[in-house]
Amino acid sequence: MIVMGIDPGTRRLGWGVLEVVGTRLTHVAHGIVEARETLSLAARLAIMDDGVRAVLAEYAPAECGVESIFFARDPSASAKLGHVRGVVLLALHRAGVAIHEYPPATVKRAVAANGRAEKEQVARMVAAVLRLREPPKADGADALAVAIAHVQSAPARRIAALAARG
Repeated sequence: MIVMGIDPGTRRLGWGVLEVVGTRLTHVAHGIVEARETLSLAARLAIMDDGVRAVLAEYAPAECGVESIFFARDPSASAKLGHVRGVVLLALHRAGVAIHEYPPATVKRAVAANGRAEKEQVARMVAAVLRLREPPKADGADALAVAIAHVQSAPARRIAALAARG
């Protein structure tokens, strides 16, 4: 199964794609969709949408983990991030991809065993888990971490689904 992770951002959106076979994770690809800060928010949203849709078209993931909003001190930044997440969620939904959302601390715990891990630690652990020669750049590493967290949460989701059925 192909699984994707997304770390939304208004200037840099990280994405990562993994192949899952049994319990083995294999790195397929990762990257960053970038938009200049000088562009209007609408223009940056269009760039993010185009980038996400291109990745979806190329890799056709079945499921995607998306990092949820953390509430920063700047309400304006959180609102703009919400716009990007809306674009991402809409693109995923329209592509028929199952969407799961994860708080940043959950992602960090899944990869680095510490919900307050620094970006460098997350990147090193992502490289170790996926057997990469070197750690990916921050936004790509964060997106791969989201994908790893998503895969690791699958057994719990299955148990919850079975319990819900009665």
